[in-house]
Amino acid sequence: MTFKQLNIKSFTNKAATFSAPFPSGRIGLGILFFFVFQFSFAQKKEQIGTETVNVVKPYTPKISDAFKVKEIPELDEDANAKKEKIKYTIFSFPVASTFTPSKGKAEGVEKEKQAHLFKNYATFGVGNYGTFIGELFVNHDLNDTDYVGGMFRHHSSEGGIQNIALEDGFYDTSLDLMYGSNQKDVSWNLDLGYQNQIYNWYGLPANFGSTLTPQDRMVLINGINPQQTYGTISLGGNVAFSESILNKASLKYNHFSDASGSSENRFYAKPTVEFDVMESAVKTNIIVDYVSGSFKKNYSNTNTERVKYGFTNFGIVPSFVMQEDDWTLNIGAGLFYSMDNENSNNTFLVYPQFNASYKVVGDLMIFYAGAEGDLEQNSYMDFVNENPFLSPTLNIASTDKQYDIFAGLKGKLTNTVSYNIKASYANERNKALFRSNDYTENAGNEDYAFGNSFQVVYDDMKTLRFYGELKADFSSAVSFGINGTFSSYTNDFQQEAWNMPTIKINSNLDFNITEKWFAGANVFYVGERKDIQINTDFSANAAPVTLKSYFDVNANVGFKYSDRLTAFARANNITNNAYQKWQNYPVQGFQVILGVNYKFDF
Repeated sequence: MTFKQLNIKSFTNKAATFSAPFPSGRIGLGILFFFVFQFSFAQKKEQIGTETVNVVKPYTPKISDAFKVKEIPELDEDANAKKEKIKYTIFSFPVASTFTPSKGKAEGVEKEKQAHLFKNYATFGVGNYGTFIGELFVNHDLNDTDYVGGMFRHHSSEGGIQNIALEDGFYDTSLDLMYGSNQKDVSWNLDLGYQNQIYNWYGLPANFGSTLTPQDRMVLINGINPQQTYGTISLGGNVAFSESILNKASLKYNHFSDASGSSENRFYAKPTVEFDVMESAVKTNIIVDYVSGSFKKNYSNTNTERVKYGFTNFGIVPSFVMQEDDWTLNIGAGLFYSMDNENSNNTFLVYPQFNASYKVVGDLMIFYAGAEGDLEQNSYMDFVNENPFLSPTLNIASTDKQYDIFAGLKGKLTNTVSYNIKASYANERNKALFRSNDYTENAGNEDYAFGNSFQVVYDDMKTLRFYGELKADFSSAVSFGINGTFSSYTNDFQQEAWNMPTIKINSNLDFNITEKWFAGANVFYVGERKDIQINTDFSANAAPVTLKSYFDVNANVGFKYSDRLTAFARANNITNNAYQKWQNYPVQGFQVILGVNYKFDF
């Protein structure tokens, strides 16, 4: 019996398809009978023998015998099909409901009433030691652009420091008038001022007149008139342009005089030119600084003519700023020509003007470094503002600040706490220092020649300084700050850096207790200083003396009665420490001042 051949055809990615013709009826019965017979026979045999099957002719498929699958393949034409726009709509299906949404109402936001800013105020206060303070500031707009203003200030005390033989009161009054205009392209103002100051040379040495009889000592002291009066007349102005190569300019003239016949005139002009070159800002400061003055006498009272001085400094300081990513560079130089008008001693000086900063961690940590120098014009008026107990017999000269190299880190510890640490090294020629005058106990001396005044000496100095600062705004109601400076001095000629402290620390705290009450405190510490003074009646030499460090605490509290009226109380030198800021000059003890401040508009 022969079987027809089995045809198999496969298609890629399709299920396999089998197709074979069904055997004819007669042959099919024979096959069925054969299998049944073999099954029956096998049941009777006990063992299955080994048989050999010989294949007479193997099945050899041919191409012509392949069976074609009658199937029409489906083509995937999604990629070629034209894309249609699909519109998405909401299938709305009506639902019966008794719910009716109510119309919403926006919640109202309460706006905090903005505090009115008054343009004028007046302050008055009185305290122990016969202290009186007064301030009046007025400002009025003439039209949309022009305005006028004025400021009056007064601070005086009758004195009363313990164990002081001379009058120790003081008086300081100033008046300033201003006129200005703010235009679209330019803003300018003019100011005229006058100041009158009265101080007393009350700082006699501790052992003054110790070799005299009490009566002779009292006669000598009563013959001293310690009062000194200073007067200042000033005229100045400022101008700023919004669109001009001349960015801004300032002018100032001061006439300073005293009751001893001293006189000084100073004028300076400082225009600033600024423009951009290749996306870098180029800035140039031009400086003209002139000072001229004279003293009636020298300290030993041996001169036959007035002691004159005069300097004219011309400077130009160009610089440009470069910024890239986290770097900022400010590169420049200061070129100065200084003329000594009395001695024909002219010099040309060059100073570095370099600053760089790099954001190490954004605003959290910024590294900065630089080197700067300058020619500082000293004047009698500036010295008196720093130390009013000077003798009117000074030597005036400029200070050559050759360089000040510094580096530091600043940034934020948190969103409300900022810091700044800095180290610097400065080299200065003709650094001005205050030193006590030597003295005698001769009744014919000038009133400032009894060991109760100071002179100005100069030295070439190098200063190593460390500075640290921390500021914190804990909230809108509480703020705190502290800073400290630590200095080390090296002198070339003087024995010490006279009256220069090695440590200075200052701290302040301000807080609002309630909407009506506020308070604040200030604490400062000044380290030891050195000075020297000789009574030439008994000795030609003396060792430097050490002025003790001092610690001072000041506090204030205020009450806002209304938007206009505020009452305040101030307490100074709460520790009641009679420390000496200058040698032989103890300060007032515990002081209390009560006052009011009133704000108003015209």
